[in-house]
Amino acid sequence: MGLIPLFVVETIADCEVMQDEFFDQRKKWFEENRPDLADLVSHWDILNKNGIHLFSLMRGFRMKVTLKRLLDEKEFLSDYGIRSLSKFHLEHPYRFRAGEQTYTIEYTPGESDNDMFGGNSNWRGPVWLPMNWLVIESLRRYHVFYGDDFKVECPTGTGRYMTLNEVADELSRRVLRISARNDQGIRPVFGSITMQTDEHFRDYLLFHEYFHGDSGIGLGASHQTGWTALIATCCIKSHLKMISFSN
Repeated sequence: MGLIPLFVVETIADCEVMQDEFFDQRKKWFEENRPDLADLVSHWDILNKNGIHLFSLMRGFRMKVTLKRLLDEKEFLSDYGIRSLSKFHLEHPYRFRAGEQTYTIEYTPGESDNDMFGGNSNWRGPVWLPMNWLVIESLRRYHVFYGDDFKVECPTGTGRYMTLNEVADELSRRVLRISARNDQGIRPVFGSITMQTDEHFRDYLLFHEYFHGDSGIGLGASHQTGWTALIATCCIKSHLKMISFSN
């Protein structure tokens, strides 16, 4: 949930704002009647050098603090995209008590290892494509406003700095590793199943519901084309060809 404010972002050209009378009126209404809410929206009255407005709940300095943890390989960043829970909680599980019952939330990179909440704890570590897609798309929108001068360390602690667009490309590459063959000719998504080496089936990729946070193995439903198909847009936006899946 700490990452969700990143997703609330849009960029709009000033000429478009001026042409939309209703939009301009609504903006002015919030400024005059709900300044407490208007103040939460970042830079909507400030134009960048290209005449672009930024509408976001995440100001630049707060975004950098958030991305520092998001892009930390000891926390959210894995070789296969962004984990749904920080790996920090592997050794530091969160515990709370309700009455006489103690509940624990810890990093679980694959399927649930307990029956809490009906066993549905697979949001506590695995890589989910919809969340990764939202992170990637949001970063690209921020880049439209901030441009190439705004850079963050990626991965955190490496001393390597990237623009937000370059970070989005890096995250796209990591997500694509799930299905692409590595140096050993292995696709992480298949794990050790026999399809991996069968010449008739090894190129038929499965769109799993989510993926192991450390190994990239496909988990859950294996025909989740609804949201896992978003991986195709990662290819397009990063200027990567779909042929990379079979190379």
